[in-house]
Amino acid sequence: MSVLDLFRLDGKVAVVTGGGKGIGRGIVLALAEAGADVAIAARSPGDIEAVAEEVRALGRKAIAVPTDVTSEEAVNNLADRTVAELGGLDVWVNNAGGLPDGTPRWLTRTAEEHWDAQIDLNLKAVFLGCKAAALAMGDNGGTIVNISSSSSKGNNVKNGPYGACKAAVNNLSNSFSNELAPKIRVNAVAPGPIATENFIDSMNMHTPEREAELKAMMNLPMDRFGEPIDIGAAVLYMASPASGWVTGETLYVTGGR
Repeated sequence: MSVLDLFRLDGKVAVVTGGGKGIGRGIVLALAEAGADVAIAARSPGDIEAVAEEVRALGRKAIAVPTDVTSEEAVNNLADRTVAELGGLDVWVNNAGGLPDGTPRWLTRTAEEHWDAQIDLNLKAVFLGCKAAALAMGDNGGTIVNISSSSSKGNNVKNGPYGACKAAVNNLSNSFSNELAPKIRVNAVAPGPIATENFIDSMNMHTPEREAELKAMMNLPMDRFGEPIDIGAAVLYMASPASGWVTGETLYVTGGR
């Protein structure tokens, strides 16, 4: 087997949560281009069906499964449908996350209900996904990749709840990796600033001047913001045999930030 063959996922079945746009869409397309059939989950049926069509255009099978990743019943249904309709489960990517209401907050000004919402979306959802994936993979084994964030390193301004959740995702990934080894590998990928639609809108990055200002402010040695395919490529590495001796690790993909 050649080195390039190690990055192939031919005949494999993957799940990607939060797969309807942005980083999630980039992950879905990377896995599909590597040969995987994909179950795409998110809350918006229109978004995930559009991405499913892109996967089918690549010659792979795809199903779109509307899913609330904070509900154990919904996550288990996602796993069950994947196995029933695509014939198995080999790769599970817990990508869904973010700020539930899109509003950054100082920790001291974060109400309990907003804290709980962050925990549910960014940590509980990862726990539920890992558990459902492990049960569905069983003795056949597989790989789980959890999407963390460079915010997990700390030093967050008005983003403390999110950063704390992502730090916990790194720890949770390591704990699951020990519990599920050697048949199931569990790793995390931690993106830096990625130029998704949401990022561009939230940072008002609609002009070259504003983009240059933000790059200087964020001190990006690679002199560009990341693209969804940058994270898709990193996830493909963690999901494929290319990383066959890697588990319990967090890979930071941040442009050197």
